[in-house]
Amino acid sequence: MKKLGFGMMRLPLTDKEDQTSFDVAQIEKMVDRFLEEGFTYFDTAYMYHKNQSEIMLREALVKRHPRESFIVADKLPVFFVKEKDDLERFFNEQLEKTGAGYFDYYLLHSIGGSKMKLIEDLDIFGFGLEKKKEGKIKHLGFSFHDTADVLDDILTKHPEAEFVQLQINYLDWNHKSIQSGKCYEVARKHGKEIIIMEPVKGGALADIAPEAEKMFRDHSPEMSPASWAIRFAAGLDGVMMVLSGMSTLEQMEDNMSYMKDFRPLTEAEKGIVDKAKDIILESRVVPCTACRYCVEGCPMNIQIPEIFALYNKENTPAKEGEAPEDNAAAYKELCEGHGKASECVKCKACEGICPQHIEISDLMGKIAWALE
Repeated sequence: MKKLGFGMMRLPLTDKEDQTSFDVAQIEKMVDRFLEEGFTYFDTAYMYHKNQSEIMLREALVKRHPRESFIVADKLPVFFVKEKDDLERFFNEQLEKTGAGYFDYYLLHSIGGSKMKLIEDLDIFGFGLEKKKEGKIKHLGFSFHDTADVLDDILTKHPEAEFVQLQINYLDWNHKSIQSGKCYEVARKHGKEIIIMEPVKGGALADIAPEAEKMFRDHSPEMSPASWAIRFAAGLDGVMMVLSGMSTLEQMEDNMSYMKDFRPLTEAEKGIVDKAKDIILESRVVPCTACRYCVEGCPMNIQIPEIFALYNKENTPAKEGEAPEDNAAAYKELCEGHGKASECVKCKACEGICPQHIEISDLMGKIAWALE
C-alpha cells in the first residue's frame, strides 16, 4: 500500500465561503488520478465540509469505482455523542452517507482529555469491537490531539486499538502542546501503526518563509516545500500512511510525483529541514491548519481560519519580486456578512475544540488592531 492518503477535508470548492459548494468535476478527476497512480487510501469524517464530505466520497468514489479497489477511513464524531444510542445512530448514518458497506479503518475522532470519561462510560471502544465482529469495521483505532502522557494512558488501557492517527510534522515535533515527537515515541513504544495527519500543517509548510523555501530550492529545485514536509513524515519508522488534505488537482499531482516511488529524507536533507524549521518558527504568527472545527460554533460567525491566514500574510515579508498584498482590504471584504475580529465575545467555544490549542480569543484583539 502506497503511503499517501487522500484527506477529504479540504476539497475544491466553487465558492470559498460555502463549504458544500463542491467542484464535483475536479474532485472526480482527482479521485480517478489518485487511483490511476496506484494510491488507494481515502480519509473522511462526519463533520468535514459541514457533514457533507462523506456524501462526496460516495458520489465521487464509491459509486464510480469497484469497492475492492480502494480503502475508506471514517471517524465516529465522539464530540457529538451524548448517550449510548447515538453510537449506532451515527455509525449507520455514516454507512448510508458513504455507501461504503464497511469501513476499512474506523477511528474514534480526536479523543483525549475530557472526552475520555464519556468514552469509558459508554464503552465506545467496545462498540467498535462489536462492529469489527459484525464485519463492518476491519481495523479500529483513533485520532488524537493531546499530550503524550494522555496517549500513553489510553494505549495502556485500550490495547485493542490497532493504530493511532497523530498530527506529526517537522514544525510541531517539539511543540509544547501538540508534542508530535513525544506522541510518536509513545505510539512506537506500544507497537501501534501510525497514520499521520497535518504533515504540511494545513498548508502552512507549503507556503513558507522565502529564506526557508530558498534553502529547499537550492538543494532540489524541482521539489516543492510541501514535498519536504510529507517526506519527513512518511520516512518515520512505523508510519503506514500520511494524509494530505488536497484542494486542487495540481496539489495532488505534486504529492503523487514524489510519493509514487517514495524515498525518505537523507541525513543531509534532515539537516536542511532543521535549519528551515528555525526560520519558519521565527516567521509564522498563528499556527492554524484551517481545519475549521472552530467556525461552526462561533456565535459571532467569525471566519477564524481565513482571518488568521490574512494576519499571517500581514506579518510575513513578501517574496522577492512580489508586490505586498493589501491584507486590510481583503479582511474588510472577508468580514462582509461575517463577524469581525473585534466582535469576538471571548466565549472560547473555539478554543475548546481547536486541535492546535491556539488562544484564539486573545489573538482576535491583536488582529483587530492590525487589520481593522
